[in-house]
Amino acid sequence: MIGVDTSVRDFTIRLVMENGDSADKSIEFSGPADITHEATDAIVNAANSSLLGGGGVDGAIHRAGGPAILAECRQIVSKISILPAGKAVITTGGRLAAKHVIHTVGPVYYGGDKGEAEKLASCHRESIWLADEQGLRSISFPAISTGAFGYPVAHAAAIAVSSTVGALAGASQVKKVRFVLFDAATLREYERAAETFLRSNPAPPFRIEKASS
Repeated sequence: MIGVDTSVRDFTIRLVMENGDSADKSIEFSGPADITHEATDAIVNAANSSLLGGGGVDGAIHRAGGPAILAECRQIVSKISILPAGKAVITTGGRLAAKHVIHTVGPVYYGGDKGEAEKLASCHRESIWLADEQGLRSISFPAISTGAFGYPVAHAAAIAVSSTVGALAGASQVKKVRFVLFDAATLREYERAAETFLRSNPAPPFRIEKASS
């Protein structure tokens, strides 16, 4: 369990997509919150390449979900050795409210000129595509790579929002994506990224909604 106050609104803001095949899809932003409490069909784990657990969100998910998650991760590792940055795999959710965990490896930030942005975008696209292949309807993300991997939060948020919009628009099963952010400062950056993305699209196929206070 991540020690944060979870007595918050279901979302602070959300983008509601309402055009063609994207109708009724939404991207929500919530926090400060504990992703291990999420009841979406899947939560995303910001994993390391070994898939054997670690600190931060990774460790919290393994602790809350129990040994079944690690057991499935070991089976995957026995076949693929390591999970490269930008890729994703799926396991049980164990004892979590979410039935599945999608493990993805974010890039370590080296200044931005070593392909980090594309790898981070791929984390979000691959996770949504994998959820879609599994017939899942909802998925929750943390702020991938913004902790120990050092990605600047504002830059990571912009990439997360734009890549998620594109992947969700093309999904046939996934209808709801949630960003569940650990602290208020991170939440503000993701909200700001969503609002900036909206302003940068003169005829966007979605609207922004703010939760009532």
